[in-house]
Amino acid sequence: MDTKDHQLIPEEIDACENADEQVQVMKRALRLIGDMWTLAIVHNLIAGTKRFGELLDALGNVSPKTLSQRLKMLEECGIVQRQAYPEIPPRVEYRLTEKGAALADVLNAIRDFGMRYLTDHPAR
Repeated sequence: MDTKDHQLIPEEIDACENADEQVQVMKRALRLIGDMWTLAIVHNLIAGTKRFGELLDALGNVSPKTLSQRLKMLEECGIVQRQAYPEIPPRVEYRLTEKGAALADVLNAIRDFGMRYLTDHPAR
């Protein structure tokens, strides 16, 4: 069949447009969580509220500048909530929003995939 003779029916057009929209949504999601520090921050905050220094210690070799940038980006995206307390010394705590907590299932799926397919001894 020559492709120039094939005309899309409305259902096929809708399916293609819907698929394109889904791909775009997935691309946006992957840009958000595709960074290892972003995933590590969300993973650490799943356990509960943490201060900047606690996150810095938990993440190991991340620089304070990188952590600060990622936290700011996550706050702007509505994934993390920042709470500053008017104390001396200043105290700032970070926690996941409802939107951020929804990433727990995504992180679990990534972990399960890695354990099943990307380890030396795959789970059976």
